[in-house]
Amino acid sequence: MKLTYVVMDNWVYGLTKKQTSPTSPLGFKSKTDQWGAVDYPINPLKQAIAAGATFVARTTSTNPNHVLAMMEAAMDHDGFSFIECLSECVEFYEGAFDAANPRKGGMFMEIPKNHDATDEVSAYQLAGADFPGYFGIFLQHQQAHQEREGSRHQQAAMEKVKGLKDWQILQKNFDRLR
Repeated sequence: MKLTYVVMDNWVYGLTKKQTSPTSPLGFKSKTDQWGAVDYPINPLKQAIAAGATFVARTTSTNPNHVLAMMEAAMDHDGFSFIECLSECVEFYEGAFDAANPRKGGMFMEIPKNHDATDEVSAYQLAGADFPGYFGIFLQHQQAHQEREGSRHQQAAMEKVKGLKDWQILQKNFDRLR
């Protein structure tokens, strides 16, 4: 499926006024974990790789040129693209990503040039680097069989509604749900 999914990760549920999120680090104190988070945070990059994404990247909102480069590469990719974008919540977790921001004394480490982005194992290992980790494209490859199968199914579905107007297709779907 040609789709780009961007996760804005700020390590906290800010809209609900500072609650622990699945990516909150150990010890993070919030309304839901007053003594500090006890669950290990998930790694969105590793989960995307394990789930079968064929393009996986990380960027940060403090580097707009890099964000744009990752978005363009993801949208040009012919498959499922996943981008984790670190985006600080200045209200409820100020300074969370300072270690990845050179303007705040941190380091913005791009993925090494010799990284083979077609190697899932290498991408998975690189995704496990200690925070702030790396930024760039971790994984980028094609899955020809899946794409052929998806295309075949899509063509078969299109044949079923050939010649129908949009509203007729919608009505046909509604009728099927009765």
